[in-house]
Amino acid sequence: MPLNPNLAAVFPPPVMEARRWVAETAFPPDRPLLNFSQAAPVAPPPEALRRAMAEAVADDPEMHLYGPVLGDTPLREAIAQRWSVHYGGQIDAGEVAITSGCNQAFCAAVTALCGPGDAVMVPVPWYFNHKMWLDMSGIGSVLIPCDAAMLPDIEAARAAMTPAVKAILLITPNNPTGAEYPPALMEAFYDLAREHGAGLIVDETYRDFHSGQGAPHALFAREDWREHLVHLYSFSKVFRLTGHRVGAIVTGAGRLAQIEKFLDTVTICPSRVGQFGALYGLRNLGQWVAEERDEILSRGRALRAAFAEHLPDWRILGAGAYFAWVEPPFPIASDRLARRLVAEQSVLTLPGTMFAPTAAEGRDWGGERALRIAFANADAAGLETLATRLAAFRP
Repeated sequence: MPLNPNLAAVFPPPVMEARRWVAETAFPPDRPLLNFSQAAPVAPPPEALRRAMAEAVADDPEMHLYGPVLGDTPLREAIAQRWSVHYGGQIDAGEVAITSGCNQAFCAAVTALCGPGDAVMVPVPWYFNHKMWLDMSGIGSVLIPCDAAMLPDIEAARAAMTPAVKAILLITPNNPTGAEYPPALMEAFYDLAREHGAGLIVDETYRDFHSGQGAPHALFAREDWREHLVHLYSFSKVFRLTGHRVGAIVTGAGRLAQIEKFLDTVTICPSRVGQFGALYGLRNLGQWVAEERDEILSRGRALRAAFAEHLPDWRILGAGAYFAWVEPPFPIASDRLARRLVAEQSVLTLPGTMFAPTAAEGRDWGGERALRIAFANADAAGLETLATRLAAFRP
């Protein structure tokens, strides 16, 4: 039977692989599983949002019909208005598209920017679903390293730039490292993209949990942002709408006209119920989001404190929003270490090998030494338990 070789060559979905480790393991009653693998809320949306969505499903016939390919107008208008204020720019509703999650937003953006023989510049460690889409689409990946603070190396990017690169990808706060990229670095990458006629894809899925106040960058204040910037966002984390798949793209209207072709072919329209939930959240849940942000930031501080007390030899290379990127003090490859932590300490993390090439592929990218810890679903007590279990591990 024929099989697309690009698809066949893509690595298996990492979270599904990690779930298989769990399925193969019997956990003792006094040491239940601690799951630090997935970057998604495990609690449902707040009750007010759930009730509003339920009423819309019951009472509004439009919830069950096809909607506009680029999304419902009220939600696009709300995003345009909020983003304009937040980023100090001028955004029109016609420059906003709603997608079925932020993963689809990325796929649509790459499809609009790249064709056969083109490439996207990707910092390492990468977000695995981004790399999977590039590989299965036959789009090249020009990999660039991060520095000791887990910030993409702008000089390495400048040296690696070629005419094939049609887009540069940045994720901030970063998945998997948690690093928050400084505004000056964002500006430098924007200038690099503009200099070479490329697009800058900025994925801000975790923007609402940024530790800084105000806008994380001023790219929308650039006069030519419509030509070069493709901004991606997700409502999955901020309003706990993961199962409803609601994301967004903000870019120039001309590029959105091309993206519309992709979205019409793949999903026809995003979930009407999910869009209703996102709009309700924007209009009514500002204080709730502020409290959620404070709690996530406090969990980041608790993780650092627990590591300082129990794991002084472990290095936290990056931590922010939902994630910490850590290096254990012993020379065990991270894929083997992650499996052993499940079996021996009932702790599920993801190995750095899921976010980077292996050293066998020609360069040491650091993935074999690191683990990603998705800590946002754990309270302070849970993070303390995590640290004590990791401290009990014997290589």
